[in-house]
Amino acid sequence: QVQLVESGGGLVQAGGSLRLSCTASGRAISRYSMGWFRQAPGKEREFVASINYSGGTAYYGDSVKGRVTISRDNAKNTVYLQMSSLKPEDTAVYYCGTPLMAFANIAPTDAPEYWGKGTLVTVSS
Repeated sequence: QVQLVESGGGLVQAGGSLRLSCTASGRAISRYSMGWFRQAPGKEREFVASINYSGGTAYYGDSVKGRVTISRDNAKNTVYLQMSSLKPEDTAVYYCGTPLMAFANIAPTDAPEYWGKGTLVTVSS
């Protein structure tokens, strides 16, 4: 059973930075894409970023492009989301996701089969 656990969320002032982590158990992530999504209260889930299995290709959502960087450490079975220049509109629960199939990319419109429970990021103005 694949389990994903996010951490690193919290309260930060606008303009600040946070690094989120997502650690997987149940399988090695080295053959799988990993992605970050977010959902703000009353809004639909939004794609934030994804990274392919090798780390060689990353995709970013338009609303965060240039302010976030996704990375992965396959040895630690962990994917990261470094966020900077945070804005109040970045406030959301951030979820980590990974697909069922090995080597499958995560496109912005995809819905990975496995999800974590999320970590809350609150950006104050």
